[in-house]
Amino acid sequence: MGTHSSVTGGRSTVVRALHDLGLAAWFGGTLMGAVGLNGGAAAARDGSERLRISSAGWARWAPVQLAAMIVHGVGGVGLILANRARLAGQPEARTNTVIKAVVTAAAIVATVYTGMLGAYIARHADEGGEGVTEPGPEASDTLASAQRQQRIAQWTLPALTAVLIVLSAQQGEQQRPVVGILQRIANR
Repeated sequence: MGTHSSVTGGRSTVVRALHDLGLAAWFGGTLMGAVGLNGGAAAARDGSERLRISSAGWARWAPVQLAAMIVHGVGGVGLILANRARLAGQPEARTNTVIKAVVTAAAIVATVYTGMLGAYIARHADEGGEGVTEPGPEASDTLASAQRQQRIAQWTLPALTAVLIVLSAQQGEQQRPVVGILQRIANR
């Protein structure tokens, strides 16, 4: 099968690219945000400025992240449709696809949850923070709780999307053309 769709006989390059580019942006953006944006904002001298800078950056990223998630989803559905015959006959590919769907759903939930926490933190930026995810002395209990939750939640997104990248690599390996390999062995 290689890069050819078993259903159409043609290449599924466009849907594969959508799937991979969307996932790359989703993973890379969340990792950069947790490390670079939140880490860089923590260097601001004023606690409320720390929260405003981080919140502004995440707000600017949110539409791109949403687009990345949609593009990844469209590509994923396209790949399922293009490979439905292979999925029907290859149980390990079906299992991988189901696991990817579950992890994708978890990543979507985590994205929404971190976005809600971030919006709450942004509304309470005046209370400041020692860091973006570390409460300051003036922080209310609810802001401090949101920051502590965000400290953990911000790492779930790159972790979950990294798992999706690994599962995608595994699926690529599962698509190696077995018939072609057997023919090469027989011809030796």
